[in-house]
Order: sequence, then structure tokens, then C-alpha cells
Amino acid sequence: MTRRIIPILLLAAAWFACTEKTDYIAYLESSGRLVEAGGTLTNAMVHDIFSPPVASRIYAYPAIAAFEVAVLGDPTTYRSLAGQLNGFEGATFQITENVSLPLAALVAYYEVGARLVFSAHMVSDDKDRLLSQVKKLGASNETIVESHALGEAVAAHILAYASKDNYHQSRSFEKYTSGDDAHVWKPTPPAYMEGIEPHWNKIRPFALDSANQFIPKPATKFGFEPESQFFQEAKAVMDIGNQLTPEQREIAYFWDCNPYKMNVKGHVMYAEKKITPGGHWVGIAGIASKNANLDWKATAETLALTSIYVFDAFIACWDEKYRSVLIRPETYINRYMDEDWVPLLQTPPFPEYTSGHSVISTAASRVLTGLLGEPFHFVDTTEVNFGLGTREFNSFNEAAAEAAISRFYGGIHYMPAIEYGSEQGEHVAAYLATKISTRTSKMAARGDQ
Repeated sequence: MTRRIIPILLLAAAWFACTEKTDYIAYLESSGRLVEAGGTLTNAMVHDIFSPPVASRIYAYPAIAAFEVAVLGDPTTYRSLAGQLNGFEGATFQITENVSLPLAALVAYYEVGARLVFSAHMVSDDKDRLLSQVKKLGASNETIVESHALGEAVAAHILAYASKDNYHQSRSFEKYTSGDDAHVWKPTPPAYMEGIEPHWNKIRPFALDSANQFIPKPATKFGFEPESQFFQEAKAVMDIGNQLTPEQREIAYFWDCNPYKMNVKGHVMYAEKKITPGGHWVGIAGIASKNANLDWKATAETLALTSIYVFDAFIACWDEKYRSVLIRPETYINRYMDEDWVPLLQTPPFPEYTSGHSVISTAASRVLTGLLGEPFHFVDTTEVNFGLGTREFNSFNEAAAEAAISRFYGGIHYMPAIEYGSEQGEHVAAYLATKISTRTSKMAARGDQ
């Protein structure tokens, strides 16, 4: 009897050893690990308090790096962004025998991300945890070393591309100084911060021909007389703010996404760290990738495209913000209607027109709809880690419409900024769809990859 048991035990041990050696493959090839890396990058950005436009840049380049590795893994399906994005040239990479491409994609993502944030250790530490985990799951030293080398090579190529987008040069450009005209934006309480990123229209876009390619319809002509249209639009903001329903308040808070929120208690002022609008949509892209059971390559594609659309949408929006430099509702209402009125949401530190969330949410929703279809049911859990609840949507476009109107409920935008901002985002998305193709054919990302 003992003779029969020993061979069986040996076979079982051999089977488990074989399973252990390949467990890392399934771990890396699903959407989950790349989405988790995106979450780590978000946490680092929230910790460092980056502005919404700058955050969009930080999301984009790591995602592009991961996607370019995906192209190496399946060039018959996926098409490199080289030659499609402004100034982005191709490169040749050596894929050695033991390389795990999904591992290389993650390394590329982490390497680029760590270089773009202040708290690089948060990103690097997560990369180290990844490498430790895949080793435990059976990846050989050769696989880890060679995959890391490929990831580093792709990351270096992407970082060289990023270094030429004029971001670093723009850090030394002159600060914005608000004028004296009645219609001009002024810093708002409680921090009275100066205008954020007044020169963002000088950053190289990914696919737009120029920052001012899609100038929206003009904002309503300024007026302070009660019969003026501008006065009425401001009054509508004040009126809705004074009679918000619980649902409207919840919507406003859910989409607040203000990384600059300041709290004042007595003589103490402290920041409340939050996700940015772009971070919210990158989070939605990750949720959608998991819901659609995308593999790592399609997930990289989804994150890259979402980030690219958001980035260019911010450039178009910020170009208009500092052209029109329009006064915020809070300032106008306090000056001409009610000096004690306070919006539900804290007013962000930049001009009013157009609504950034309206522009970028529309752009992001259009590219996600193109990739994953409509209807697409999802529960948005992006804000759970930041103390808020969840909201449920049947499409990305439905979520974008809610994000846009949330700014009206929150008291930080007049309706034209929302309506024309959504149109601006629509124009950006439609144009980018003609300029960027991530597939060699019209294959959709949707489905069990």
C-alpha cells in the first residue's frame, strides 16, 4: 500500500510545482494588475496635490508606455502610437527569450509614473511589491530581469518624448495676474490662490493641431444689471444652490474632484486631498476594463486612450479659460446679489469658462463608448477611497452628463460653461478619433479578450 501512495504523492507534488511556476502568468495577463498600478499612481498624485491639468499629463505618459509594450506583444492587432501623436517617433526594442510582456508593461508604467510625481517612492515601492509577488508565483529570475530591462527601455523612450512637451519650460513662465475689469476672474476664498496653469495652452497636445483648435462659443456678455442675461445666469446658480435636493447635493459632492479644497477651522487652514477630474475618469476606465473582462493589452489601450483624450481636452479647455478669464459665480453673486452666499462646492483656483469637468468628461466618455460600447452598465466606485459613496450608470455618456451638471449644482459654473464645455469636449473627442487609431483594423476592445 505504501508503494502505491508514494508515486501518487510524487505526482501531486510535481503537479503543484508546475502550477506554481505559471501562476504569475494569469496574475499579470488580466486587467486587474494594471488597474491597480493606476490606483497607486492616483494615490501618489493625491498625496502630492497636483493640479487637474498636470495630473492629466502624469496619467497619460505611463499609460502610453504600457500600451507600447502591448503593441510589441500583438502587432497584428494593435497599432503603435508612434507617428500618430505629435512628435512621437518609433523605436526598436529587443524582446529576449524569457521576457514576460505584461510584466514589462507594468514596469514601464511604474518607471514613467515614478519620474513624474514627487512621491516617487510610493510608485517604486508598489513596483517592488509586484516583482516580489510574481517571483512568489513562479516567475524565474531571468524572466524578471529581462522583463524589467524591456520595461525600462520603453520607459526611457517615453520619458524622452515627454521631456519635449514644454512642461518643464512652462514652470518658469510668469504667473497670472488678474486685471481690474469687472468681468475678470479674481482669486476666491478661503485660500485666494492665484490662477493655476495659465500657460497650459503652451503644452504640446497629443493629437490636436493647436490648443485653440476648438474655441467654444463665446461666454455670455458680462452685465450686472438685473435684466441682463449674465445676471440671470448667475441668479440661476444662486437659486439652485439655495434649494438643492439631497440627490443634487450628492451628485455635486461625488464629482467635486477638487485637489485644492481648503478647510478653515479658527485660525488653522488645511488641505483636503482629493482626486482630480481626470483621475476620476481614469478610475472609470479601470472599472470598465475589469467589467468587460479585458486582458492586459486591451486594458493598456483603454487607459492610454482615455488619458490622451483627457489630456488634450484639458489643453483646449485651459486655452479658453485664460482667454476669457471669466469671473466665477461666487465672486459675482457676492458682489451684486448676496455678499454672504457660499456655493456648495469650494470654487477651484482658475477662471470659470469653460467648465473643465464638462469638457474632459465628455471627451473621456466618447472614447470609452467607442471602445466598450453603449449601453455599458457600471458602478462607479472611484470615490470610495476618498470618503464618498458610489453611483450607478448605464453608459459613459450618462456619467459625463451628470459630471457636467454637477458643476451647476455645486455653484461653481454658469450653465453656458457647462453646455458649451460639453460641446468643446465633443469636438475634441471627434477630432482625436480621426487622428488616433490603436487597432490595425476596426476591432473593438469590447468582450472577453
